[in-house]
Amino acid sequence: MIDPKTKRAEVPEEFTWDLTDLFESDEAWQKENESLRGLEEKLLSFRGRLGESAETLLAFFRLEDELELRASPLMVYAHCKGDQDQSDNFYQDMVGKARSTLVALSAAGSFSTPEIMAIPEETLEGFFRQEPALEEYRRSLYQIRRRAAHILSPAEEKLLAASQEMAAAPDKIGSVFRNAELRYPPVKDAEGKEHTLTGGSFVPLQESGDRVLRKNAFETFYGRIGEFKNTVAATLDAQFRQLLFYANARKYPDTLSASLDETEVPTAVYTNLIEAVHANLDKMYRYVALRKKLLGVDELHMYDVYTPIVSGASRTIELEEAKATVLEALAVLGEDYVALLKEGFDNRWMDIYENEGKRGGAYSTGARPHPYVLLNHKDTLDSMFTIAHEMGHSLHSYYSMKNQPVSTSDYVIFVAEVASTCNEVLLVRYLLSKTTDKKERAWLVNHFLDSFKSTVYRQTMFAEFELAMGRMIEAGESLTADALCEKYHALNKLYFGPDMVSDEGIALEWARIPHFFYNYYVFQYATGFSAAVAIANRILKEGAPAVADYKRFLSSGSSVDPIALLKIAGVDMTTPQPVNDALALFGELLDEMEALG
Repeated sequence: MIDPKTKRAEVPEEFTWDLTDLFESDEAWQKENESLRGLEEKLLSFRGRLGESAETLLAFFRLEDELELRASPLMVYAHCKGDQDQSDNFYQDMVGKARSTLVALSAAGSFSTPEIMAIPEETLEGFFRQEPALEEYRRSLYQIRRRAAHILSPAEEKLLAASQEMAAAPDKIGSVFRNAELRYPPVKDAEGKEHTLTGGSFVPLQESGDRVLRKNAFETFYGRIGEFKNTVAATLDAQFRQLLFYANARKYPDTLSASLDETEVPTAVYTNLIEAVHANLDKMYRYVALRKKLLGVDELHMYDVYTPIVSGASRTIELEEAKATVLEALAVLGEDYVALLKEGFDNRWMDIYENEGKRGGAYSTGARPHPYVLLNHKDTLDSMFTIAHEMGHSLHSYYSMKNQPVSTSDYVIFVAEVASTCNEVLLVRYLLSKTTDKKERAWLVNHFLDSFKSTVYRQTMFAEFELAMGRMIEAGESLTADALCEKYHALNKLYFGPDMVSDEGIALEWARIPHFFYNYYVFQYATGFSAAVAIANRILKEGAPAVADYKRFLSSGSSVDPIALLKIAGVDMTTPQPVNDALALFGELLDEMEALG
């Protein structure tokens, strides 16, 4: 562990990611950025020509592959550098330069979609016969042509492409504000000792067994955010207005339809999830009642949600132990999978500890020759699960990039949380299989219950809130801080039920959630968790055949639609069955926890 206030330059190298696998130096990055800008003319040389021959169309797709292979590391390097210290203006400028380059290239190539749309079907089929290598891009061509009703003229497409940099402003402003500008005063525990409060330390402080510390951290954190609630609300209002602008421009009925159509996910999957969770809120209320009982409190407050409800079992799990345990737990996925995990651990794919100015939370970003993971690691059980989770993302990216051509190597967001959550399920099942100690078992079951609560119930609550924001904007309303607080507070009461005191501060939780800038992303945590439970159960039950199917899923990128991808792994998300099965397991875990308690 290192102090969260450590300056970036003082963080030991072994705890940082090695970005030289992308670029040897900032100077090398700058040179490549300038070189890429020079490819705008090469792109434009194809304008008006894509339908002239199979050879020309193939050459254009090959150029797009080259651009992806070069532009992706450019953006990943800039973002990683920017995220490791968001107060460093040099790297924030680098992020801006990378985004400008990608927007310029996107604008230069914006003619391609309407031109491809204009190629007659019989002509295109003739191209496939004349140039067999075009088969590699059949899926890409389908993805473009299936959205015929939403493609505009070349001039309009160019304008939309050029507007993307401006549209990214709400997310950028919100991120810099939360991670680099917003500061919190220290908070005191029951003994009067001060603790550092940051965006990264907030949840660990909420996990503390010291209720005074939890309450002080909760009230201080949301009190401070509340001072800027109108600013954060303005960024969200801008975010949803740009979503509405693009939805209207492309002739979609609403922002949800526009978002989900990009990944071929029916909107019914989103709304059915909310309905299924509403139908199972009785289990969430049981969980809240159990938490209140086991904590032995007269009133259960929102600052009591994260702290373990099992005393005496929680312990420190240092980084090396966490990594070793993850390797053991995921051995069921085969030697090749474990070897890749070790490579990531041993060769600095991860940026591990919080430092001053570092972006909060955790993520994995796909890149060649390998992905990178940002962590803000604490020596806790949660942090061990975060390692398993983010490396699940990374290996999904790695398998897809190694087994798919460039055009289908990037999986869509609907399946993005499956591999990460499958790792978590396998980890908790492994830990439970290794202990007979009643307290430790209760500790682990509690963790699994909390995962369900956070990933299925809470993320669905977020999804419902996000849907409400979209509908408000679509109805001509503004996302004011007061309106957002009122809606969020009501949802919090609905999801947590009568045994939870929905403290005033929790009405501001929306202001700290970066995922509301990700364009209807959060529902996929809940659907992904449900799919992951089904896949993990099958792996543990059937062994090698299920592992083989799962690796085919990991290796398939976006070669077919996401619903078909999950069917490869044995999960049908067109039905509510995976969600209902996952919540049935939640009920079974509640039964065990009540018996253990």
